[in-house]
Amino acid sequence: MVSTAIGLVALTAALVGAPAPASSLSLTYTGAKAVKLTCDPAGGGHPQPAQACAALRRAKADPGKLKPGDSLCILLYKPVTARIAGKWRGKAVKWQHTYGNTCEMNRATGVLFDF
Repeated sequence: MVSTAIGLVALTAALVGAPAPASSLSLTYTGAKAVKLTCDPAGGGHPQPAQACAALRRAKADPGKLKPGDSLCILLYKPVTARIAGKWRGKAVKWQHTYGNTCEMNRATGVLFDF
């Protein structure tokens, strides 16, 4: 009876598939503190971890693939560099991009760097 239950659990796990490895990332941008973001389950110090994890899932952990918002930004050149480093579903991630200002960064990355 016990071996049947164990076999059933193993079969269920094989059919459902193994859960995605947890993700743990450090997000920072020029002039701000670093924020830790964990996904699967969502958490860490990010103020909106579920939304940030969803954005990264859509972009396959590449913020450059996110669809930018349609907000207007002033033409003030005050460069800001956004960075992400850590593990995404078991794979190393290192991303960096410099934007003309914070507004441009937020328009391009949405909730990711909204902290």
